[in-house]
Amino acid sequence: MLAQKWPEAKCELDHGNPYELLVATILSAQSTDKMINTITPALFAKYPDATALAQAEPGEVEPLIFKSGFYRNKTKSLLGMARALVEKHGGDVPGTLDELVQVPGVGRKTANVVLGNAMGKTEGVVVDTHVMRLSQRLGLTTSDDPVEIEQDLMKLLPREQWTPFANRLIWHGRRVCFAKNPDHDNCLLAPLCPSSSIVTLKPAAKKPVAKKAGKRAAKKRARS
Repeated sequence: MLAQKWPEAKCELDHGNPYELLVATILSAQSTDKMINTITPALFAKYPDATALAQAEPGEVEPLIFKSGFYRNKTKSLLGMARALVEKHGGDVPGTLDELVQVPGVGRKTANVVLGNAMGKTEGVVVDTHVMRLSQRLGLTTSDDPVEIEQDLMKLLPREQWTPFANRLIWHGRRVCFAKNPDHDNCLLAPLCPSSSIVTLKPAAKKPVAKKAGKRAAKKRARS
């Protein structure tokens, strides 16, 4: 159903290669893809690869990413990432989850974004705030831990769907299933969603105990 609704769903961070998506994903923390897409063209023009970025000074990078928020911490992450790529991977973005999560500033979510969307490699499921929220609302997980949520989704989905399903959930979360006031009236999943106000549920069966109690009470009233 999500594939029919969002057939064009993809990562919305503009990028041309794994390095650019890695940089953009690090910048996207606590920001929006739309904002990051206004920042990265100038950043990539000045630092087109990890080798160039590794030679930069914080004072050169900070003004370029100021609008992304938390720009000092993000500058530290970007420079640490670039220098690690140069020192340990010849300036290239490594192609495995285990290697990527060892790079400064890179966690499982960021690694899965890059691997799945820029490299076509499926090693896990991207669990961002939208995937977490929708997975919980849809009853696909009961966990609040991103790693546990990822494992739950990996068990439920065919491997080839790990990346596209996450992208579809993200699109659905941004356009319909909002954090506040989800648009149930225009959600194709509403009839199936346990969290929806218009979910179709079967009436609960009456408990046999309650029936017996009712009969006993009636007999008692009759005797009195």
